[in-house]
Amino acid sequence: QLQASGGGLVQAGGSLRLSCAASGRTFSRYRMGWFRQAPGKEREFVAAITSSGVGTYYADSVKGRFTISRDNTKNTVYLTMKSLKPEDTAVYSCAADLGLVITAPFYDYWGQGTQVTVSS
Repeated sequence: QLQASGGGLVQAGGSLRLSCAASGRTFSRYRMGWFRQAPGKEREFVAAITSSGVGTYYADSVKGRFTISRDNTKNTVYLTMKSLKPEDTAVYSCAADLGLVITAPFYDYWGQGTQVTVSS
Protein backbone atom coordinates (compact mmCIF):
# COMPACT_ATOMS: atom_id res chain seq x y z
CA GLN A 1 0.00 0.00 0.00
CA LEU A 2 1.06 3.54 -0.75
CA GLN A 3 -0.07 6.56 1.25
CA ALA A 4 0.76 10.11 0.24
CA SER A 5 0.76 12.97 2.72
CA GLY A 6 2.06 16.48 3.19
CA GLY A 7 -0.23 18.42 0.91
CA GLY A 8 -1.83 21.70 1.86
CA LEU A 9 -2.45 25.30 0.97
CA VAL A 10 0.57 27.45 0.14
CA GLN A 11 1.14 30.82 -1.47
CA ALA A 12 2.80 31.13 -4.83
CA GLY A 13 6.56 31.00 -4.41
CA GLY A 14 6.28 28.79 -1.36
CA SER A 15 7.45 25.26 -0.71
CA LEU A 16 6.02 21.92 0.37
CA ARG A 17 7.39 18.46 0.86
CA LEU A 18 5.22 15.49 0.06
CA SER A 19 5.82 12.03 1.46
CA CYS A 20 4.69 8.66 0.24
CA ALA A 21 4.97 5.81 2.71
CA ALA A 22 4.94 2.25 1.42
CA SER A 23 4.13 -0.89 3.32
CA GLY A 24 5.99 -4.13 2.79
CA ARG A 25 9.60 -5.23 2.89
CA THR A 26 10.45 -4.91 -0.81
CA PHE A 27 10.22 -1.15 -1.23
CA SER A 28 13.85 -0.91 -2.30
CA ARG A 29 13.11 -2.99 -5.40
CA TYR A 30 10.55 -0.55 -6.79
CA ARG A 31 10.88 2.37 -9.12
CA MET A 32 8.74 5.16 -7.69
CA GLY A 33 6.90 8.00 -9.36
CA TRP A 34 4.84 11.06 -8.55
CA PHE A 35 1.88 12.11 -10.64
CA ARG A 36 -0.67 14.88 -10.36
CA GLN A 37 -4.16 15.58 -11.58
CA ALA A 38 -5.73 19.00 -11.67
CA PRO A 39 -9.51 19.48 -11.85
CA GLY A 40 -10.79 18.82 -15.34
CA LYS A 41 -7.41 17.64 -16.59
CA GLU A 42 -5.79 14.30 -17.21
CA ARG A 43 -3.28 12.85 -14.81
CA GLU A 44 0.25 13.89 -15.67
CA PHE A 45 3.68 12.61 -14.77
CA VAL A 46 5.74 14.73 -12.37
CA ALA A 47 8.88 12.84 -11.37
CA ALA A 48 10.38 9.37 -11.02
CA ILE A 49 13.25 7.78 -9.16
CA THR A 50 15.02 4.47 -9.61
CA SER A 51 14.90 1.77 -6.97
CA SER A 52 18.34 2.70 -5.67
CA GLY A 53 17.66 6.42 -5.74
CA VAL A 54 20.57 7.13 -8.04
CA GLY A 55 18.54 8.03 -11.10
CA THR A 56 15.81 10.67 -11.30
CA TYR A 57 13.60 11.97 -14.08
CA TYR A 58 11.34 15.02 -14.20
CA ALA A 59 8.62 16.54 -16.28
CA ASP A 60 9.79 19.72 -17.98
CA SER A 61 7.17 21.72 -16.11
CA VAL A 62 8.76 21.00 -12.72
CA LYS A 63 12.43 20.58 -13.60
CA GLY A 64 14.59 22.80 -11.42
CA ARG A 65 11.80 23.38 -8.90
CA PHE A 66 10.89 19.89 -7.69
CA THR A 67 13.18 17.20 -6.30
CA ILE A 68 12.29 13.55 -5.87
CA SER A 69 14.19 11.49 -3.31
CA ARG A 70 13.76 8.33 -1.31
CA ASP A 71 14.82 6.71 1.93
CA ASN A 72 14.73 2.96 1.53
CA THR A 73 15.31 2.47 5.26
CA LYS A 74 12.01 4.25 5.90
CA ASN A 75 10.10 2.88 2.88
CA THR A 76 9.35 6.45 1.87
CA VAL A 77 9.68 8.55 -1.25
CA TYR A 78 9.57 12.34 -1.10
CA LEU A 79 8.72 15.17 -3.45
CA THR A 80 10.20 18.50 -2.40
CA MET A 81 8.47 21.32 -4.22
CA LYS A 82 9.85 24.85 -4.34
CA SER A 83 8.85 28.03 -6.16
CA LEU A 84 5.32 26.73 -6.37
CA LYS A 85 2.97 28.22 -8.92
CA PRO A 86 -0.84 28.28 -9.04
CA GLU A 87 -0.68 25.88 -11.98
CA ASP A 88 0.91 23.30 -9.65
CA THR A 89 -2.44 22.98 -7.89
CA ALA A 90 -3.54 19.35 -8.14
CA VAL A 91 -3.98 16.10 -6.31
CA TYR A 92 -0.57 14.46 -6.09
CA SER A 93 -0.26 10.70 -6.02
CA CYS A 94 2.64 8.28 -5.80
CA ALA A 95 3.06 5.06 -7.72
CA ALA A 96 5.35 2.04 -7.70
CA ASP A 97 6.59 -0.37 -10.30
CA LEU A 98 9.25 -3.07 -10.61
CA GLY A 99 10.27 -1.93 -14.07
CA LEU A 100 13.84 -0.82 -14.65
CA VAL A 101 13.24 1.91 -17.20
CA ILE A 102 12.83 5.15 -15.32
CA THR A 103 10.91 6.84 -18.13
CA ALA A 104 8.38 4.05 -18.58
CA PRO A 105 4.90 5.51 -18.14
CA PHE A 106 3.22 2.47 -16.62
CA TYR A 107 3.04 1.75 -12.92
CA ASP A 108 1.50 -1.26 -11.21
CA TYR A 109 0.61 0.20 -7.84
CA TRP A 110 -1.01 3.50 -6.95
CA GLY A 111 -1.66 5.28 -3.72
CA GLN A 112 -4.30 7.77 -2.67
CA GLY A 113 -3.39 11.34 -3.36
CA THR A 114 -2.83 14.44 -1.33
CA GLN A 115 -4.20 17.84 -2.32
CA VAL A 116 -1.81 20.67 -3.07
CA THR A 117 -3.32 24.11 -3.55
CA VAL A 118 -1.18 27.08 -4.54
CA SER A 119 -2.79 30.48 -4.16
CA SER A 120 -1.76 33.47 -6.25
